[in-house]
Amino acid sequence: MARASQSASSEWSVELLLSDQDVRCLAADPLNPRVIYAGTQGQGVLRSDDGGKTWRSIGLAGHIVKALAASRTQPGTVYAGTKPALLFVSRDGGASWTELASFRRIRSRWFWFSPAEKPYSAYVQAIALSPTDPKTMVVGIEAGAVVRSHDGGQSWSGHRRGALRDCHSLTFHVTHGDWVYEGGGTGAGVSVSRDAGAAWMQPKEGLDRHYGWAVAADPAHPEVWYASVAPSPLKAHSENNAQASIVRSVGGAPWQPLTGGLPQPLNHMPYALLTDPTAPGHVYAGLSNGEVWHSTDHGDSWHKLPFCLKGIHRALLLQP
Repeated sequence: MARASQSASSEWSVELLLSDQDVRCLAADPLNPRVIYAGTQGQGVLRSDDGGKTWRSIGLAGHIVKALAASRTQPGTVYAGTKPALLFVSRDGGASWTELASFRRIRSRWFWFSPAEKPYSAYVQAIALSPTDPKTMVVGIEAGAVVRSHDGGQSWSGHRRGALRDCHSLTFHVTHGDWVYEGGGTGAGVSVSRDAGAAWMQPKEGLDRHYGWAVAADPAHPEVWYASVAPSPLKAHSENNAQASIVRSVGGAPWQPLTGGLPQPLNHMPYALLTDPTAPGHVYAGLSNGEVWHSTDHGDSWHKLPFCLKGIHRALLLQP
């Protein structure tokens, strides 16, 4: 993984971090942005207390950790999703972990399978925690389901109708606990819930590509959200021919492709989209070739930031 930082003189520098680890996911603690968690390919979970400069192992050794989420409502609470599809929780910042047995039970009741990588078993791809209700969470499986718990993980629903079974990303709005957004590889490529993940719809109007990946929403306006889409998985994951687009939906209106300054089409997949909780209108896009693009006007215009992170295939984090 890599970290870009800007000095007081507005010069950018890039540091390579954890070069000896195969990092699969990242999560920042929303209550303490200096704390970052990293999930690895077989080495469990790592934690940094200094914004990513130094790291230490904090458990789940031997597990392939594909998804992490830190709670905004319960200090020290972190969830980790693995391959095969299991879910763990820590209530003490990663010092100790407990498997949610209820999640294992629901997994045994449904057929989940992923052709994405060997061995071909499904895994937890995304964990979204409500910003207002500590008992509500939504979990996406690659591939097979989007499931929901309303009681802190003691019990789980089956797949939520209207959500995308081939889930690639899930996120709650940063403050509005009713809004949840998904990008995925089935159906429209995007889906949205306005009742905390209970019911979902797939707004398709305006989309000319239906293989979705990243999603993000404006911090001040939950009805303004963004997605990255490509024509197919073959295109999205190609080295230099993604034919991708970043699109925006405003208040349920048809999707609009965002073209102001962005290459058309995007030959490198935007695997990461990020909005700034403190700055409405700001959007960041991380491309597979390591470029980061930034908009200050809800995606109407974009400029490329003056650094390259070599490759972005999952997540961007923004630290103050």
